[in-house]
Amino acid sequence: MKLFKHTKWDAAPVIAAVAHLFFNIYLIAGFHSRPLWLSLVLGCVYAVSISWNINSISHNFIHTPYFAARQLNYAFSLLESITIGFSQTYYHWIHMRHHSGNSDKPNEKGETIDWLSIYRHGKNGEPENVWSYTFLSFFRDDIGDIHRGIARTRPFDAKWGRFELYAFFGVVGLALIYDWRAVLFFVPFYYFGNCLSSLNGYYEHLHGDPEEPIAWGVSSHNRFYNWLWFGNGYHAEHHYRPRTHWTKLRSFHEQIADQQEEAGVHVISTCHALGFMAKENRELEISNADR
Repeated sequence: MKLFKHTKWDAAPVIAAVAHLFFNIYLIAGFHSRPLWLSLVLGCVYAVSISWNINSISHNFIHTPYFAARQLNYAFSLLESITIGFSQTYYHWIHMRHHSGNSDKPNEKGETIDWLSIYRHGKNGEPENVWSYTFLSFFRDDIGDIHRGIARTRPFDAKWGRFELYAFFGVVGLALIYDWRAVLFFVPFYYFGNCLSSLNGYYEHLHGDPEEPIAWGVSSHNRFYNWLWFGNGYHAEHHYRPRTHWTKLRSFHEQIADQQEEAGVHVISTCHALGFMAKENRELEISNADR
């Protein structure tokens, strides 16, 4: 039987996801035997790993499920939920809204289709401040609304999403029994990891054009970033054709590069999470200030 639905290259993110889970286990299991300074370093790595997984492994899995068998995809969704610390099924629903709105601006009622839109909590049609978006987004999701939204059309998935959430809490409970000090130690890093993911998302759309499909997203074509993040840098390309497999995004970019340039697709030289350091963003901000 065929294991992978699209390509054997999907073994890479699957193996990376399993490695991430074992890394999380090691954080707790080895806490009592490590010096504090090393746990601090590993806590920072843990925070980055959350954003890395959400925006690469988890994200690609939403658009191009890795396995041919539906049961294996549900099992992987559960594994990812436990690893990243929230329901993959719930994230799928939120992310599909993101693609429905593509970081849209508020309508006359002040509402956006995309709950992750950088304009949703902004003022006067401008994006929200990067730091409030980064540090407050974690608290804005309403799990009840998400569950009900899924349940309207996919009742089994809604139940599965709730099971994923309970499974994560169950694992946390076991970890607390094993070493509650370790769990409390890493809680701030868990929050910071989710903040890093929001920071990443912010610069995936800052200076994008919500009215122009080919320019909905902001790209980074840095090869190392795209290798490590499984193609996440090709974000304008991804929003233009969301079902394009992560292994084909680079070649798709080469096919539409002239169209992108004509449409003024914004491209930065850094990874998205370091967008505040990108010279391309600074130059645009200076140019806009001089107008």
